[in-house]
Amino acid sequence: MKGKARTDRRASWLKGVLDLLVLAGLAEGESYGYAIAKRLDEAGFGTIKGGTLYPVLNRLEEAGLVDAEYRAAERGPGRRYYRITDEGRAFLAEQAAAWTEFDEAVRSALGAGGNT
Repeated sequence: MKGKARTDRRASWLKGVLDLLVLAGLAEGESYGYAIAKRLDEAGFGTIKGGTLYPVLNRLEEAGLVDAEYRAAERGPGRRYYRITDEGRAFLAEQAAAWTEFDEAVRSALGAGGNT
């Protein structure tokens, strides 16, 4: 499989789990968009552009899973800080368990027939 197809596949996988990754990062403490994207990049998920990240944050906020607060800065533009809600923590725990089950099923299938 050529490099482009491999990259496209990773992007699809990331899209399916990005909400959980954002919530997991916010479970460690409040943050703002650029810092969230930087943390994901450092964790090996690649560059997450604002056009991808901010719709996720907005969707999580609309669902009541995160709260957001705009804070003015002494220098430069203000930032919107996000923090996970209690409902978000419960959702994260539930969905992380579901993801783990899915991951185990994929690993099992790949181990059973991935080399044939």
